[in-house]
Amino acid sequence: MSNSLKLPVESLKLHVDLSGFEFPTAPKLPDTILGQSRAQSALEFGVAMNNPGYNIFVMGEPGLGRLSMITNYLDAQAKTLPAPPSYAYVDNFDNSREPVAVELPAEYGQALSKDIEKLIDNLLATFPAAFESPTYQQKKGAIERHYNQLYNSAIDLVDKKAQSLNTALFRENETISFSPIKDNKPLNDDQFTQLPQPEREIFHKHVAELEEYLSDVLLELPQWRREMVEKIKQLDNDTISLAIEPLFSELNDSYQNIDDVITYLAEIKKNLCNTIADYLMPSRTPEPQDNTAKRQLLTELYAPNILVDNKQESGAPVICESHPIYQNLFGRIEYVNDQGTLVTNYRRICAGSLHRANGGYLVLDAEKLLTNPFVWEGLKRALQSGLIEIESPYSDLGISTMTLKPEVIPLNVKVILVGSREVYYMLEELDDEFNEMFKILADFDDYILRNDESTQRFIHLMIKHAADSGAKPLTQAAIECLIEHSCRIAENQHHFSARVKDSLEIIAEANLFCKSGSQPVCDRLHIEQALAARDHRNGRIPENILEEMLVGTILIDTEGEAIGKVNGLTVLEVGGSSFGAPVRITASVYPGSRGIVDVERESELGQAIHSKGVMILTGYLGQTYAQQFPFAISASIAIEQSYGYIDGDSASLAELCCLISALTRTPIKQTFAVTGSVNQYGEVQAVGGVNEKIEGFFRLCQARGLNGEHAAIIPAANKRNLMLKQEVIDAVAAGKFAIYAVCCVDETLELLTGEAAGVLDSDGFYPEGSINCKAISRLKEISDMAADEDDKEEGG
Repeated sequence: MSNSLKLPVESLKLHVDLSGFEFPTAPKLPDTILGQSRAQSALEFGVAMNNPGYNIFVMGEPGLGRLSMITNYLDAQAKTLPAPPSYAYVDNFDNSREPVAVELPAEYGQALSKDIEKLIDNLLATFPAAFESPTYQQKKGAIERHYNQLYNSAIDLVDKKAQSLNTALFRENETISFSPIKDNKPLNDDQFTQLPQPEREIFHKHVAELEEYLSDVLLELPQWRREMVEKIKQLDNDTISLAIEPLFSELNDSYQNIDDVITYLAEIKKNLCNTIADYLMPSRTPEPQDNTAKRQLLTELYAPNILVDNKQESGAPVICESHPIYQNLFGRIEYVNDQGTLVTNYRRICAGSLHRANGGYLVLDAEKLLTNPFVWEGLKRALQSGLIEIESPYSDLGISTMTLKPEVIPLNVKVILVGSREVYYMLEELDDEFNEMFKILADFDDYILRNDESTQRFIHLMIKHAADSGAKPLTQAAIECLIEHSCRIAENQHHFSARVKDSLEIIAEANLFCKSGSQPVCDRLHIEQALAARDHRNGRIPENILEEMLVGTILIDTEGEAIGKVNGLTVLEVGGSSFGAPVRITASVYPGSRGIVDVERESELGQAIHSKGVMILTGYLGQTYAQQFPFAISASIAIEQSYGYIDGDSASLAELCCLISALTRTPIKQTFAVTGSVNQYGEVQAVGGVNEKIEGFFRLCQARGLNGEHAAIIPAANKRNLMLKQEVIDAVAAGKFAIYAVCCVDETLELLTGEAAGVLDSDGFYPEGSINCKAISRLKEISDMAADEDDKEEGG
């Protein structure tokens, strides 16, 4: 029977022959990603649906071409759509803490910015020159003369009265003083002190009378001054309005159809009167400012902060945000240090990815999005409200860091989240709103069915990538080798791996060997060199483990026979690489009814699936052997020299055979190694990593010397997964190594022990001397011992 279970050489690997396929030098690739028609159609549907909530979650592992498919499709779609409006923030002159958002047609943002710059230049050219014109000076002089006439008339009245009282009136600027007259001459202070006391008293009385009269005639002086200031201010405003009217007339004509701009221009025009009066009047400032400082001041006041200005010919934007922290997504407000105080204004508002993607598409990495605080809740809030609000994410915590509250901007964006299956199912489970907002799932397949169509597309993709990347042209044999490797990654002779990126990387690595050998084309040899170099780079740990097996630190027998010992096959994953390593599985059986003890589970190293596999053994033993008597057994099973966590049930077949060996005291050949999962009816089930497992055992046997008896036993269901390395196939072809495919436990036992397992006869008995007969006999013996023990206890 063993020969019938032995796999022929040709079944150990897919042998690709691309004869009959096309190998064009410059193939044109279709728009769709190889083998991802399901995900492609979901993406197309999600993009076409404009209803709220039809955002898209693209699910799959990295390396499947998720981003390539998304960006290629969205870029093509975006070009067919109109460019969305541009947005700017401008100052709110009524409340500078709440900047106003201005909506503009596409490409009008920079135009508006340049027009306002030109307006500022025109203002600087117009003022203060407008106040130095003869017309202005004449009108201003007339107002001031009128005021001076009123003042002079009042002073003349006082002067006449003073003359009647023989007193002189003196004016020095705004100061008025009096002096007595004697002999038609005013007296100075020294002369005044020499006057007799009566004359001095009369003079003081006259001065008091004159001062009182002066107060009466100048009673309306403040009113005259106010009227003069008001008239000059009105003159200034009229002069400003007259000067700026032509400047704004042209702007209003340019933006007559853009309501937000017309409103803002009106606000600037209204605010300019104060600004010009404060900063652009001649000689109003203590230190005259140069034009640079004035331009800076006007720019800070009036120049719009162009948040986003979309290009008309580019269509809708497609933005991929690689670092979705809160500020990068929703925008931020910057601060400047002004003499130790942090200050800001509307010009310090910076756009986020949502602003740039508004009206188009935003692509985000789901895992990065969820690892940054406040971002997920903020994104949901923005999508639900349809508004982008720039705020401090810490305000909810009572930490206020913001001095501005910009006006919200309407949001119309299609969000595409890219993430793994774990992230998708976690969001689906933990967030009730997730499915309402991301109704479309674009699910990427991990494998691609290998048929003529997909093979031809794979060939075209490899050829085009080699040409685009500057690598040497690929031969037919090189592409055959790439297909074989892709099937090995997929662990299936009938499927490619959807990780096409891996094949593209191998082309680049093989090109290095091709160049070093000065070869004109990249052949199978170069692909194999690249793969061997990759194995060597990742090979430190498997080499160390093999060395420890060879020197006897790790105990693995590959010769002779032993009871209760079997070689199992495992796969270890370290970083991005995986490799196979044999392990010793041991079992011990003794009287009692404790059941089967899984040492790995008891020591908390065995994970759930591994423990399940061991529990199934009890079901198999009971169903197969203990139909006529109670099932009572005490046994322990361990994977020796295993010091890390163990998961998976692929060792359950080896564990069952080891247990039966210990139970029946039947030795197992140590030249064999076993992998496979088993169910309660003894059927052997497929496992993963079958290629690495076989190769791991092969390397050990090869290092010790192949003797023709070494073999690996795998489930028959895994035959389609075989994509073994050439050295293993060569050894099998030479008769030095063998691979057996089994369907049930009995077939495995016969291979491992060389004895017949036994088949039930018509009376329900196994043949005498068969393994199954020995197992029943031993279990009955243990059961009887347990029953006798119970009887003694009852009798006692």
